[in-house]
Amino acid sequence: MFNKIIIVGNLTRDVELKYLPSGSAAATIGLASNRRYKKQDGTMADETCFVDVKLFGRTAEVANQYLKKGSQILIEGRLVLETWNDTTGAKRSKHSIMAENMQMLGKASNNDNSSYNDDSMQEYQNHGTMDNKRNIQVDINEDEIPF
Repeated sequence: MFNKIIIVGNLTRDVELKYLPSGSAAATIGLASNRRYKKQDGTMADETCFVDVKLFGRTAEVANQYLKKGSQILIEGRLVLETWNDTTGAKRSKHSIMAENMQMLGKASNNDNSSYNDDSMQEYQNHGTMDNKRNIQVDINEDEIPF
């Protein structure tokens, strides 16, 4: 079977970073992807898809360091179905994306702590690949994913 998803969108909230008992980093981000289309009557309409994305290892730490609500990113990964019981015992489920690759898009900001500067980029170059100061690509090692 083939399960691959590529999505570009903006973060709907700041990165939620935590560390697993193994010491590996895990992060969850909310992503909104917009689609503009023309309806049959000729008017334009917008459609937004909201999805949670799971990041692991160094990718999760990089996302926490450089991304914030509104940041634009490209995610490559696979679609997974999460299931759980809510507080009433009812079964719940949702689809989310298990990230395999993350690429930061958009313009770097100079007004906040998440901006890219030569020192932080020099430190980051030791951990991932860098196309330029605006686009950082991080590959996720499958061994870092806890399940």
